[in-house]
Amino acid sequence: MVGNIVDAARLIGTGLAMIGAAGAGVGIGLSVQGALNGMARNPDAYGNLLTNMILGIAFSEAIAIYCLVIAFLILFKIAG
Repeated sequence: MVGNIVDAARLIGTGLAMIGAAGAGVGIGLSVQGALNGMARNPDAYGNLLTNMILGIAFSEAIAIYCLVIAFLILFKIAG
């Protein structure tokens, strides 16, 4: 009985750990939207905006990867 509760808690924790991936997805979407709006308003700033957008996407994606690693650690009991 106790094993089932621990397994359920582990699965719930894994799901909660992946909430950060949704935040990263929203962040990527907002950074792309802002860059596209800036490019539409000022086409001369295309190169600078594109570079900064890609850098921002990489940082946002790193957060999603960290969430995935933590979820795998919880799911497969590597952490404990």
